[in-house]
Amino acid sequence: MIKWGIVGLGNMAQKFAHSVKETDNAKLIAISSLNNERLKSFKENFKIDKNFVFDNYNDLISCNEVDAVYIATVNNSHVKLIKMCAENKKNILCEKPIALNFQEARDAADYINKYNVIFYEALAYYSHGQTKNLIGLINEKKLGKIISINSTFGFKVKRINPKSRIFDKSLGGGSILDIGCYPLSLLNLFFKNNESMKFKNAKGSFASTDVDDSAEANLLIGNKIDAFIKVSFKENLENKVVIKFENGSLIIPSPWLPESKSYIDVNYVNSNYKKFFTSTRSLFGNQIQNVSANIESNKRKDDFLVNIEESLKIMNNLTIWSNLIRK
Repeated sequence: MIKWGIVGLGNMAQKFAHSVKETDNAKLIAISSLNNERLKSFKENFKIDKNFVFDNYNDLISCNEVDAVYIATVNNSHVKLIKMCAENKKNILCEKPIALNFQEARDAADYINKYNVIFYEALAYYSHGQTKNLIGLINEKKLGKIISINSTFGFKVKRINPKSRIFDKSLGGGSILDIGCYPLSLLNLFFKNNESMKFKNAKGSFASTDVDDSAEANLLIGNKIDAFIKVSFKENLENKVVIKFENGSLIIPSPWLPESKSYIDVNYVNSNYKKFFTSTRSLFGNQIQNVSANIESNKRKDDFLVNIEESLKIMNNLTIWSNLIRK
């Protein structure tokens, strides 16, 4: 049984605390926040022992009873907390993005490797059964070779709040950092054999706070596969993935936040069907179960979880994308 502590008690911490109840190998025992009201409410709602309620992050991270820490704070604080966890030999599940740029991510990786702790980045869709079945369908090779991939993630934010985490530059705001990791991480699922991934072009727009509120890019993978990715805070995009093959296509209507019951549209030249999947756990419950199992077995690499090596690949491309749209 992995004993978890949460650092930061915002929306994602609430989801984690509810979802951990679905698992059989994880238990939430400790919480920390700089906000006393949130601490009090969280303690009461999730029945946390008063001895494991901390008003600072360091005391939780150094607590001997805690095996693993879920980092659920704002983006600009992740690297500092990752380092602190590593130094205290705490395994880590960190909300995305791991850092604000590639150099920061490299710095975090150095600590993770130096102190030999297990790290995963919280892109929960990776370990969902839908994603595993998607790769299974591709590996069957009945559809032939991949020709192109189109993936989007966008939602319309009606009012810009300069102090909100997605629009405040100092907190690591912007559409690329906040949600760009989804379409970019998807590409990593298919191309793990050191194929080249090159940006052909990119463009974006900026909010009044100087963070990008939309961005898109065309990429070439392995000199043979075209990929298009787009993220936005300005419009509700289709939020789906379309993969075209020589002999048909796969369409994932809900790739990033699949429900317990989900499906993939499988389209051949002369036929099509929906392949359904049912999960016994929620998206986040499944992630916690899998991460906890890997911590128990001291497993640092998993094709369907984002470890530090995969995080570095994603962050490198996020940084390239961010730089390209500012040229």
